[in-house]
Amino acid sequence: MTAHLDDLLHAHGFDDFRWIAGSDVLVEQWVRFKCTYACRQFGKHALCPPNAPSIGECRELFQSYERIALIHMEKALAEGEDAADWKRNVNARLLELERDVFLAGFHKVLVTFPADCSVCADCVTSKQDCRHKGKARPTPDALGVDVYGTARQAGMPIFVLTERSQTMNRYALMLVE
Repeated sequence: MTAHLDDLLHAHGFDDFRWIAGSDVLVEQWVRFKCTYACRQFGKHALCPPNAPSIGECRELFQSYERIALIHMEKALAEGEDAADWKRNVNARLLELERDVFLAGFHKVLVTFPADCSVCADCVTSKQDCRHKGKARPTPDALGVDVYGTARQAGMPIFVLTERSQTMNRYALMLVE
């Protein structure tokens, strides 16, 4: 079963991933506090806090899955390059992957985006007003996931960037049962 899912991940260009248990996803209250008090985007995106489920609900969601793909992506931005086009492309590929996994018989599949959805230039501030509900997905950190801790625990690379020219390590999750 996992081999077929591996093939689908590869077919969509996601070659660097690890399968982890839902219980291995670190969902922490401090992540929500960091979103609330340290993110300048707080309250500006429909799927970010304060519009996200509670930490308890998020923890329960992840723990209800036995199998989650932790998908690693790298991106180095060229001088003056905006990450929005890259995010839109990656997010579109993740949605295609989610659909293909669903059509393969995994009805509980759900992906998260490695960064905000970037479908709209200006995101609305409530889920109800989202203009692209079918294309919008939350980020792991919006769901309280300690991305750094989860990636390190899985043996995957991640570090704090100190310069814009450094290569980003971004992560998406594919929850599948």
